[in-house]
Amino acid sequence: MRDAFVASTEEVLADPRTTVVLADISAAAFEPAAARYPDRVVNVGIREQLMVGVAGGLALAGQRPIVHSYAPFLVERAYEQIKLDLDHQDVGAVLVGIGGSYDRAAAGRTHLGPADVALIDTLHGWTVHVPGHPGEVRPLLRDVVCGQDSAYLRLSIRTNARAYPQAGDLNVVRDAGPGAPLLVAVGPVLDAALDATADRAVTVAYTHRPRPFDTAGLRALAGTEVILVEPYLAGTSARVVSEALADRPHRLLSLGVGREDLRRYGSAEDHERWHGLDAAGLRRSVDTFLG
Repeated sequence: MRDAFVASTEEVLADPRTTVVLADISAAAFEPAAARYPDRVVNVGIREQLMVGVAGGLALAGQRPIVHSYAPFLVERAYEQIKLDLDHQDVGAVLVGIGGSYDRAAAGRTHLGPADVALIDTLHGWTVHVPGHPGEVRPLLRDVVCGQDSAYLRLSIRTNARAYPQAGDLNVVRDAGPGAPLLVAVGPVLDAALDATADRAVTVAYTHRPRPFDTAGLRALAGTEVILVEPYLAGTSARVVSEALADRPHRLLSLGVGREDLRRYGSAEDHERWHGLDAAGLRRSVDTFLG
């Protein structure tokens, strides 16, 4: 996904309204673009708060900044600047994060960022895309760069086998018929969710756009049981789902990265298993929920 992002960004830099702002991360990958557009690939060094502040200034001057770093540095470390220099100033930017949740678990707690989407969700009117395949990155990036509002594009090393580059409304991947439990998989957790429910009568729907959430699609598909699987902090979208179904009886199971600090390194695969987001872990949770 990171390679697809770099290549796609070089394409959108042909628009003189765009500027890429970096804080050393991926600077080497953007060297060809910087040589071609020296005034519109800006590397501020390891100063993430400044990176977002510069993006806010560029946006006030009429530019469409693309701001990029690791998710914990881009969103958590620079959250105050996102809140003040972008949200409060009512200007738009495109944030592109890599290394979300536990992608870089071997680098330690500083590189774990499961709370990024929950933090962005405290702001107003942001679009959030969580692609599940590299093939989804280019159309999503071009779409948000051509817009006016702020957007967060969350990239991962985890991918599904197939791309779904359609719009972010809920896309039914497996239909178990009317009244069946509904499982909504966000981004790169789809394949594990499909494996976990392969022999169960569960409708599985996919989205790469948790914000704005497709509440109309949810209401059309949901029966009594809804299972939400997100590759970041568990329960991040529970509020949205509960509000959308507030007028009908339902049960909701929210799965994602747990809140406990595991205080372990390990690999991304290890953390996926420890948080129950691999196929076996999801199966256990679904079986318990559905009885």
